[in-house]
Amino acid sequence: MSIIGPGMNVSGDLVTDGTVRIEGRVEGTVRAAKGVVLGREGEVIGDIVTQDAVIGGRVSGTVLAESRLELQSTAVIDGEIRARAQHLQLDEGARFNGQIRMIDEGAEPMRALPAEASAAPQER
Repeated sequence: MSIIGPGMNVSGDLVTDGTVRIEGRVEGTVRAAKGVVLGREGEVIGDIVTQDAVIGGRVSGTVLAESRLELQSTAVIDGEIRARAQHLQLDEGARFNGQIRMIDEGAEPMRALPAEASAAPQER
């Protein structure tokens, strides 16, 4: 597991074949083949593309979770969620402002966001 620790700031895209835990701040797209764990003090300004995501911090962008998505009570998301309905968990207290799109169980895996979504400017 790769770790972006508290107080660390990453500017640019982050790509890993495994899992990444983010306790600091990332400005850019996070692509993790296995999983993303965003701690309660963590922040991502950009998109997250992964299999499994556990979000406890703040995201400004799109979260695409192919397999499972959990929004913990401390999560704050401004953007879009794309996940499978059977594997989406929102804990009481989680805050979400945006749109949720459900991925059908039989659908082909989405390894990337559509070009128009990832190319759109993000409000800050």
